Amino acid sequence: MNDEERPRGPRSPANAAASPPRAPFIARWDLDKTYLRTDFDTLRDLVRTAIERPDQKRTVPGAGSLLRELGRAGVETHILSGSPEQLRSRIEQKLRLDGARWASLTLKPNLQNILRLRFRALRGQLGYKLPALLQRRCELSDQRDPSGALIREVLLGDDAEADAFVYSLYADVCEGRVTPLELGEVMRLGHAYDDTILDAIRFASYVEKGPVVERILIHLDRQSSPSDFRIFGDRVVPFYNYLQAAFVLHEDGRIAAHAVLRVAQSLVVAHNFDSVALARSYVDLSRRGHVSGRGIASLAAAYGELAQRRAAGASDLGAMVAELTRLCSDLRPAVSRPHAEIDYRALAAGHNRRSKRGR
Repeated sequence: MNDEERPRGPRSPANAAASPPRAPFIARWDLDKTYLRTDFDTLRDLVRTAIERPDQKRTVPGAGSLLRELGRAGVETHILSGSPEQLRSRIEQKLRLDGARWASLTLKPNLQNILRLRFRALRGQLGYKLPALLQRRCELSDQRDPSGALIREVLLGDDAEADAFVYSLYADVCEGRVTPLELGEVMRLGHAYDDTILDAIRFASYVEKGPVVERILIHLDRQSSPSDFRIFGDRVVPFYNYLQAAFVLHEDGRIAAHAVLRVAQSLVVAHNFDSVALARSYVDLSRRGHVSGRGIASLAAAYGELAQRRAAGASDLGAMVAELTRLCSDLRPAVSRPHAEIDYRALAAGHNRRSKRGR
């Protein structure tokens, strides 16, 4: 596996002063429909994706900007994708064109699955992603930071497959809420193969247990209703655009206010977002209880510095900040609810419906 060096980015003195302390933090990022606009629903889709030049592959608006900002913040990014291993060189070229930095890139061994007649694995996500996530956790040089605290993670996926389910299961395995027996049962119900079940149980035994996953951010590529994800609890945050993901990460103290404005700027300049759409993105998150307004003051301060440089899109960013500042006192506090008890067995029995129809 070709691993890239960990993300490092230059920081200006002003940005360094505004940024939160760089505690060790990891982002695990899905690729298809979360970062790249790709389709593997038909053989034609697969062939078209395979022959596309890297510069023809389309990035989800704002995703490249946020990935670069995570690099600037010193976040170690691991990419886990259902794309076939044969696309590695093209995917790496595309990521480099976008200025991305990543610590690892894990792709699906579809050719190996075909040669072994493991046809369920071609579409199945549970038997592929869960063992891979647990293995990557085990491969950390140290699962704790210098203070002794467990290194935390944010997971980014989409609503096209079973990412919220798989990521939540991974989080609860890491926390010790799912026993090895239950893990095996859930994976069998999800039609995983026996060797991948054994791998997942083995890797899970090497994971130091505790609260590891801080957030699960789900890109609503298929415009699913956010209410569909309430069964997974407050840890899962469905989002419509990457500015919303940036707002959440900023209020969590993981990226600086300047980083949020750069993500917003990319949406204005490259994708024709206006100030109304930018502000509405924050208000939507607030109504759903995912942000509280505590980051707005730092966004206003960061905009004050940006406006002095007459940056592109500054007027829309200024209007967004002014609207959020006006609304700040009326915003609801972030919701805090007890940990959701998730029935993984029931979810596993139905999470891979497309595979069932194809058998």
